[in-house]
Amino acid sequence: MSQENKAIFSRFVEEIWNKGNLTVVDELIAPDFVLHSVARDIKGPEGFKQYLNTARMAFPDIHFTREDSIAEREKVVTRWTMTGTHKGEFMGIPGTGKSFAVPGTSISHIVGGKLKENWVYWDRFGLLEQLGVAPKKG
Repeated sequence: MSQENKAIFSRFVEEIWNKGNLTVVDELIAPDFVLHSVARDIKGPEGFKQYLNTARMAFPDIHFTREDSIAEREKVVTRWTMTGTHKGEFMGIPGTGKSFAVPGTSISHIVGGKLKENWVYWDRFGLLEQLGVAPKKG
């Protein structure tokens, strides 16, 4: 089951995030799915589709590279790097045209071949620094 779940998460990243293929969302995300993100929880396939569309408007070339994955039973832990270019509004900040690369980690709970929960931790401040909009230090 662990290897199957790694393959499901890999497909989630490649098809949905990297290619923006919304037709796969209902296939890979459970109806009661919850994405626990930095700012808020995203619920269900429709909530996730809206979240994905918002992210892709801000960062149309967003791409995730999986660095490491560890799977055990129903959990998959993945360390990744997110890259892209800030072209649209993000957190009220208009597009800067700047590129970025930030690290992050996902802990995914996969049941019956679908993502049920996903906890995401990433370097949000690092992104703001690279976009040139972070609060000044000191």
